[in-house]
Amino acid sequence: MIYLVRHGQTQYNAAGRWQGQVDSPLTELGITQATAVAEKLKTLTQGSTTAIFASPLSRAHHTAKIIAKKVSSENDIILDPRLMEIGMGSWDGLTDYEIEKEWPDSLAGLDRHEWFFHSPDGETYEDMSVRVEAVLNAIDNHNAQIKIIVSHGVTGRLIRGIHSKLSKEHSVRLDVPQDAIFKLFESGKIDRISVM
Repeated sequence: MIYLVRHGQTQYNAAGRWQGQVDSPLTELGITQATAVAEKLKTLTQGSTTAIFASPLSRAHHTAKIIAKKVSSENDIILDPRLMEIGMGSWDGLTDYEIEKEWPDSLAGLDRHEWFFHSPDGETYEDMSVRVEAVLNAIDNHNAQIKIIVSHGVTGRLIRGIHSKLSKEHSVRLDVPQDAIFKLFESGKIDRISVM
């Protein structure tokens, strides 16, 4: 059984900045979201061996630490760089306005769910899918009864898309709440569990 979580809200999320692989700390709301997720996971994992896998970016690692205090221990967190958010290269940390100002018309004609794969020096959908599929396979093969993954918006979309064998068009449009948990079943089915 896998539970997938997105990190809590960050200062960049609140400011409308695309984080990519740069970092920004959790806001008070983000800490509240992570705590609510942790409380729910404590109930869902009780009595089971649990492993927590997290992106090493501090926003995900901080969220994982909050979860670990409720369900296991901080020593049980396995940091894996393959769970990091999409690398957008020069666009990491920028707003839509800043991207448009520096790279005029680079987003023209692109769907809001597609454009972050088009940074001139960032990851493509195909590149990111390869690393996400590899880490998902490794997590699937871990011997814990329950695995918790703490990742990011785009990464979480790809994890769910790969798990359920969805098309790229469907995967990139999945919702990415910071106050919910996704339960991934072996069958490919996914349930959303709201926590706030």
